[in-house]
Amino acid sequence: MKKELIRLLCRKSFKYTETPSFKLVSGRMSRFYVNCKPTTLCARGMFLTGHLIFEAMRDSGATAVGGLTFGADPIAMATAFASELKGQPVNAFSIRKTQKDHGIVKWVEGDVAPGEKVVVIDDVATTGGSTIKAIERARAEGLTVVRAIILVDRQEGGMENIRKHVTDATAIITRDELVDCWKNEPGMA
Repeated sequence: MKKELIRLLCRKSFKYTETPSFKLVSGRMSRFYVNCKPTTLCARGMFLTGHLIFEAMRDSGATAVGGLTFGADPIAMATAFASELKGQPVNAFSIRKTQKDHGIVKWVEGDVAPGEKVVVIDDVATTGGSTIKAIERARAEGLTVVRAIILVDRQEGGMENIRKHVTDATAIITRDELVDCWKNEPGMA
């Protein structure tokens, strides 16, 4: 499943150039561009992502999976769906970018309660800032973050930064694996 997901990401979500051509959120220019949404929102990508993330969290003791909206949302839903298919259901949740200011004011939406063990996920990690924000907000709502899982690690220090907040942090796919596929699979480059 991982190799198929790497190929799908290369076709739908990954761009690579020899010279820095892509502007990042930080303002830096990069040779790599990763937008996982075209992959995580397509049926096959959702299937593969959900199963791979579920396998990566299966032994964590977590009862729910989620992260900062919008990058984590399709991944969390796919993972929850895959977990039910595997007979070990975990719920999905979403963490808001801005706190709700009406009704019940909270950061987290979903079927989770304070004290629950959760896995925080993200689609891409560059510096890890979005994932760290999600971890902090999940904890602010009383959730116990036991693991962080990133779909694509850009290998630019993000995983190391995330591990300062959750020591059990892993990535499913690395930038190097995407570049290798991009350069070596027929029809990618």
